[in-house]
Amino acid sequence: MSGERDAQTTDADRAAGRRLLRELAWPHRRALAGYVLVSAVETGAGLAVPYLTSQVLDEGIPQAAAGLVGVLFGLLVALGAAAAVQGLCRFVFVAGTGRIGNDMLRELRSRLFHHLLWLPVGFHDRYSSGRAVSRMTSDVESLEDLTFDGVDVITNAVLLSLGTLGLLFWLDWRLALVVLAVLPVAGLVARWFGRATTREARRISSRAAEVIVSFSETIGGLKAVQAFRREETRREDFQRASQELLDAELGRLRVDSIASPAIQLAGNVGVTLVLLAGGIFAASGSLSVGVLAAFVLAVRQLFNPLSEVGYFVALIHATLAGLEKIATVLAEPSPADDGITLPGRVSGAVRFQGVSFGYGQQPVLSDFSLSIPAGQRVALVGATGAGKSTVVKLLTRFYRADSGQILLDDHPLDTLAEETLRRQVAMVTQETFLFSGSVADNIALGRPDASRAEVEEAARLVGVEPLIRQLPNGYDTQLGSRGGRLSAGERQLVALARVLLADPPVVVLDEATSSLDIPSERRVQAAMAAALAGRTAVIIAHRLTTVQSADRVLVLDGGRIVEDGAPAELLIGGGHYSGLHRAWLASLA
Repeated sequence: MSGERDAQTTDADRAAGRRLLRELAWPHRRALAGYVLVSAVETGAGLAVPYLTSQVLDEGIPQAAAGLVGVLFGLLVALGAAAAVQGLCRFVFVAGTGRIGNDMLRELRSRLFHHLLWLPVGFHDRYSSGRAVSRMTSDVESLEDLTFDGVDVITNAVLLSLGTLGLLFWLDWRLALVVLAVLPVAGLVARWFGRATTREARRISSRAAEVIVSFSETIGGLKAVQAFRREETRREDFQRASQELLDAELGRLRVDSIASPAIQLAGNVGVTLVLLAGGIFAASGSLSVGVLAAFVLAVRQLFNPLSEVGYFVALIHATLAGLEKIATVLAEPSPADDGITLPGRVSGAVRFQGVSFGYGQQPVLSDFSLSIPAGQRVALVGATGAGKSTVVKLLTRFYRADSGQILLDDHPLDTLAEETLRRQVAMVTQETFLFSGSVADNIALGRPDASRAEVEEAARLVGVEPLIRQLPNGYDTQLGSRGGRLSAGERQLVALARVLLADPPVVVLDEATSSLDIPSERRVQAAMAAALAGRTAVIIAHRLTTVQSADRVLVLDGGRIVEDGAPAELLIGGGHYSGLHRAWLASLA
């Protein structure tokens, strides 16, 4: 399938996941300690019920039969008060830990989203959007299960187990020893349950991520899927991922179906032994019926938490499996934004000096040098893989050169602060991305503090205003996801208006008109002339009509400049550009 599986989990990943969980919980440590105390009070109130029950049987009912109902009434009031305290503590605990859980979830989502925003484009090129969505959804939600259920389960399980053991020894130490003989069996089952659920939790986390990746990539590329009739293939991929997730879920269910009955069986054996021994003690007069009844109730309270401990182990490992993947993303280094801030606008002169760059082990540029004077329009042409896109990715600092340097008005690109660079260099891509929101909002993306009049002036200068006026609400028309209400050419015009409003001295156009029909391309080219006036421009286009308005053409081949000159000069030179031009004319015919 198209989605990648995450790399094998390492010890370092596990440690990073545990560290992330501690970081999220640490700010809430005092509140959590307070809620543990609340849970302790709740447990104490719960443990009072078996004891008060024994008192009702041994003291209250006999005295009531003798006409003294006050004792029975007092015991019943105490039972009601214990239940009320237990209910109140439950409310405070659930509400408080729920708020803490929501705070932790918000912090994790915010931290992950902020980090993804600032990671370089190179990371996102190799890390699919589906995997990023999986991190933000299923992996974050695993923490939700732990914070809303796990804290409650483990706190109650530990406190109730310890409290119940103490109560058992207090009621009758002989019967308590009988119960202790059975406890190791239940403990071994709980231990096996924890280990088995750890394996299944990691498998479920991995398979759930694959389902999300498959869905996200298919929906994101739905046009291509339908255009090439790959619906059935994608459906089969999704079905396979879903089946693998189902198999993993069934594996966990099988573990649950074995562990829970085994722990219940141990509990039933314990109760049977208690009744057997307790009956003997009661018959001999050394144990009252009330204490025996209270003991049976307490034994039930002891074995139930053991199964909950297994559930908590499953939750904690499912959470850690998700947090390990999130921690791996958070560990990706984001570029430090501590560069130089330029107070004004640069002239736009660009220089590449001995730049080398490659994708992994694949070199693309080697000792590449280029000088572009301020205000010059330079067109990059060449076959696929010649290095055109790499040049503009380096110029926009989406990637950083392996060696050499790129200068913007004698300022090394790597030394500039991110905000300064984005203010000086803007880019228009082939697939213009428009956000959900109004037309005006999308144009103002180039300069959010621009006035409405400035937004409309930018639209007018690139010639998109007549199209906007035809929309139902003009500039306030909501475009929907990815600007779906506009054609490709109209989206390009909005993008050019965005650039014009941003007013950068350097503009990069990467394949900006290659997907348009001829009328749309002409409109965009007219808009480009307005948007690029007085600016340095680096243009990539397979359609050579786009480069005819350039001052200079660079022909790239194998990461090297093989031709450099004005379009008219290169056209009659009989070289690479001339050959590309002839091939383009032949394609039109």
